[in-house]
Amino acid sequence: MHTHSFFRRMAAMLAVFHVLMIVQIPLANAAMIGTGEVLAEQQQQVDRQQLLRMLDEQGVQEKLLSMGVDRSQVEGRINSLTSAELAQFNQQLSQAPAGAGVVGIIVLFLVIFIITDLLCATNIFNFVKCINR
Repeated sequence: MHTHSFFRRMAAMLAVFHVLMIVQIPLANAAMIGTGEVLAEQQQQVDRQQLLRMLDEQGVQEKLLSMGVDRSQVEGRINSLTSAELAQFNQQLSQAPAGAGVVGIIVLFLVIFIITDLLCATNIFNFVKCINR
């Protein structure tokens, strides 16, 4: 009789242990990724790389230094842009005249700075008021 209750307890503990182990296993969740989503992600990476490459131009670097803006700040802001903002900026640059490359890039960065100031991410321009406060 004594061994019978021992086996019952052991069986109950094993059942509880088994249930606890099953509960801890994460469920896998698989989904199909569409071609459009993959292309959009790739385009976002290309757009971001294009903007970062523009920072290497000497005219852009000189203008940013004359404005007192650090290159690492600009890189951080470019990396934090959403895909829609990246697409918009690159579209504006592609539509700009060929001779206005440096000027267009500088205007682009000014717009980026103003947007991040408006969103309270930075405080570069004192005349820009934060909209989240």
